[in-house]
Amino acid sequence: MRIAHFCDSHTGRPDGVSRSAALTVGLLRSAGCEVDLHEPGPVPSVRVPGRDLRVGWPWFRCAPAGLVHVHTTGPIGIAGFRCAARWRAPLVVTWHTDLLAYADVFPEIPIGAAWCAWQLRLGWSAREFRELARPGEVRRRRLVALGRGMAARMAAAVAPSEKTAAGLAVFTTPPLTRPPEICVLPTPVPPAEPRAPQRRGSVVLSVGRVTAEKNPDLLLDAFALLRATRPDARLVLLGVRQARGALDRNLRSRRLERHVDVLPPVPAAEVSAFYRSADILAFASTTDTQSLVVAEAEAAGLPVVVADPALGIRPGGTGPARFTCDPTPRAFAAALLRLLDDDDLRKRVIEDGLAATAAYPPSLYLERLLSLYRRLTAGT
Repeated sequence: MRIAHFCDSHTGRPDGVSRSAALTVGLLRSAGCEVDLHEPGPVPSVRVPGRDLRVGWPWFRCAPAGLVHVHTTGPIGIAGFRCAARWRAPLVVTWHTDLLAYADVFPEIPIGAAWCAWQLRLGWSAREFRELARPGEVRRRRLVALGRGMAARMAAAVAPSEKTAAGLAVFTTPPLTRPPEICVLPTPVPPAEPRAPQRRGSVVLSVGRVTAEKNPDLLLDAFALLRATRPDARLVLLGVRQARGALDRNLRSRRLERHVDVLPPVPAAEVSAFYRSADILAFASTTDTQSLVVAEAEAAGLPVVVADPALGIRPGGTGPARFTCDPTPRAFAAALLRLLDDDDLRKRVIEDGLAATAAYPPSLYLERLLSLYRRLTAGT
């Protein structure tokens, strides 16, 4: 059986979606599956000025497949929706992005939502399309309607976390006529090189964007409070490309510019060196559906504080809950300080992270994904 994957984020781009899609396709091919990956590059695309982003041409030719797996809902992803309907193939969608949380941050989300609704032929009126331009509850209601239209076309929705699975309920309540199967299937992380024993310091690492949806103000406020107790503390922001001007202003307003290292994205293979040299990973985002960064740090033996209790359950449901705190500056700073100062807690958090990532290897993810594919195609 041929499997077609559709993703609007190209391989090599420093984001979790592209890495998840590439890893999934690689695992399937290693298991002998015939897999096509439709992404910018093989699919004709144009670069967005000022962004590490390419927009794919939505009308491209591709060989028919017996199952379609979509990772995004941009032009290429929506082409996957159309192909699944045309080929009468089961449609699997991995819900990587919190559509409702991102809509008020990125202008392309409402624009893309209008494109999706038109391509899916949801029958919206001109007034309903215009609602996407109105922030707040009006836009949210229209995006929920779009999510319901998508869900009605899915055979299965893959949720990368229990948090995401719970969030998908808004698109299926009240019940759809044929609701999709909700499958909690986090993306795994490969084994990492273990951290060498080192003298304890106060280096706090954050990996990823500093745009609004990643909650950078929470991180900076918490770090400023941490420095009141740990004046030697240093924050490393790795992966900064967008919103650099706003970040510089925020650092100056908090008098942190001499205590924070701001670094651009590096290839995925080089991130591990930062995990090995830091003392703690601070994760401030409350909009992530999984966060590969957290799992990668755990696999490397770096203790993590997650300011999102909803992400406390680990991938695969393995092991004790993660060390989390409420998303407030004071609670986040207190949690960071505890993990730096409490040797027993630090040891337990490290051991729990190593055990959990070891218990959820890529082979287990592949087994569960293939099981889902087999169930969906059994009657076709």
